[in-house]
Amino acid sequence: MSKTGSREERELVKMLWGANCAAMRAPASGGATKKPLPDVIAGNGTTYLAIEVKSTSLERIYINSEKIDGLKEFADIFGAKPYIGVKFLRKKWRFICLEDLYITKNNNYRVNLDLAFDKGLEFDEIIGRDKQVKFS
Repeated sequence: MSKTGSREERELVKMLWGANCAAMRAPASGGATKKPLPDVIAGNGTTYLAIEVKSTSLERIYINSEKIDGLKEFADIFGAKPYIGVKFLRKKWRFICLEDLYITKNNNYRVNLDLAFDKGLEFDEIIGRDKQVKFS
């Protein structure tokens, strides 16, 4: 993982702690173990989150299907809500539910700016602090 991704993971963990959620970067996420681990896990006694963090200076992010399958598996076992947390350069964090991801012709996944800001949730929404109203 690039230094940029690690920085965003640390930023997200700090935001979660600031919102009264215990949070940590999962050790060995990114391949040091055969077990599926998300980048960040968090909870506040009511809501539990498993988040795969992606960041980019481009307008789209590709995610291989193994990452998504592993995130689903971990979240199901742990009892967490799985999200892809995306941080586009100079934009707010967005959190995408797995069912909203675009599936590519190679059965991998893609998130672009439009998808992230049309269907993605804001930070306060994933921690249960706010509900965003979306218009069609």
